[in-house]
Amino acid sequence: MLRLQTFRAEFRPTLRLALPLVLAELGWMSMAIVDTMMVGRLPNSATAMGAVSLGSNIFIVLALFGGGLLMGLDTLVSQAFGAGKREDCHRSLLNSIYLSIGLAPFLAAPVWLLPSLLSGMHVDPSVLELAIPYTKALSVGLLPLLLYFAVRRCLQAMNMVRPVAFALVSANIVNALGNYALVYGHFGIRAMGTVGSGWSTAIARTYMASVLVGYLLWYDRKNRTELLKTPVDIDLPRIRRLITLGLPAAIQFTLESGVFALATTLIARLGAVPLASHQIALNTVALTYMVPLGVASAAAVRVGQAVGRGTPRAAGDAGSTAIFLGAAFMTAAGVVLLTVPRWIARAYTPDEAVIRSTIHLLAAGAAFQLFDGIQTVATGALRGTGDTRTPMFCHFTAYWIIGLPLGAWLCFSRGWGAFGLWAGLSLALILIGIVLLFAWRRTVRRLLLAQQAG
Repeated sequence: MLRLQTFRAEFRPTLRLALPLVLAELGWMSMAIVDTMMVGRLPNSATAMGAVSLGSNIFIVLALFGGGLLMGLDTLVSQAFGAGKREDCHRSLLNSIYLSIGLAPFLAAPVWLLPSLLSGMHVDPSVLELAIPYTKALSVGLLPLLLYFAVRRCLQAMNMVRPVAFALVSANIVNALGNYALVYGHFGIRAMGTVGSGWSTAIARTYMASVLVGYLLWYDRKNRTELLKTPVDIDLPRIRRLITLGLPAAIQFTLESGVFALATTLIARLGAVPLASHQIALNTVALTYMVPLGVASAAAVRVGQAVGRGTPRAAGDAGSTAIFLGAAFMTAAGVVLLTVPRWIARAYTPDEAVIRSTIHLLAAGAAFQLFDGIQTVATGALRGTGDTRTPMFCHFTAYWIIGLPLGAWLCFSRGWGAFGLWAGLSLALILIGIVLLFAWRRTVRRLLLAQQAG
């Protein structure tokens, strides 16, 4: 149980670390929202939004697999930093960059197979025609995005979180201006429509990677951290350790993003209007999810640093406080989704058919907000202890064995449409939240018992 005195002691340091990371996550999600809103004003509104939905959801599966593989940095760097081993932090950073460069071609390759992959899934041809070039444009920014992930995780594990927030917030300005210029044709640039939105996002991701690399080099020069003196040889055991820690997280993120990407593809069979409403609802719940995701990163850092210092009780207090913060915010978010769904939908499109369909999906999204907050932050706290496997198995079972089959049955066999898929995925998230909360409490007990035995 989280005691009031513990909560008061942990609240400020957790919030101080979490707020810039929450800003960064919101900035990351805002790019997809801006893309959707910008193309939502094109003459073919529902089709354009459906194409962005399909393309961005497929791309995000690939990107999050790479980003998840780099999440081993949360454990390695935060524990090394907590133990006062800065050079070890730098070696992990350098080898994560090598890993990113090696990953990029393999993750980009599936994008070029999209025409053959999607043509057999009976996707609306008008949506497919726009989705493929949009996704190919996004893939140009894949390597910069992986480099951003690597540098960001190292910076935040060493308590340097403000540059991360600045990079994402300013990248959103770059993306918005790029969308304005490339989608509609301004500043002497020809109008490119939907594909222009993909190019704009790729440019913005290149910018944010450049900002973080530039900051790291500036910080090294100012504070003489000897980053540039780090041995440049490839450390295969360290890369293997990164992969060992990161692969379960990568699989977990792929399972989570993949189930929504597959749901998007299934909904694409229902037509442009259900697909557009799905994208609006998905963007909305993804935006609320960014807050606990930022808190989860803070939890991973604080828990990892406490484990590195050899203070398991502090690790437990940090993780439990973060879980409470994530749950509290998402409860409030659920209330908002239930009370103003029409206002949310109208921010994206004036199409009344899309708005009516979106309202039902937002109600399903409101049902899982609390549990989504719990599972997201609990996953981060567990990652700080080095446990990335429990969330992976939990997400696989709940999403792919229970939620998706149930949702597909409700959607197609029972005639519930897109709402049926959302109902099935809502049940999955509720189950994940409950299981991971118990898993975190079990992990804290194990850490305390290990300290007593030692």
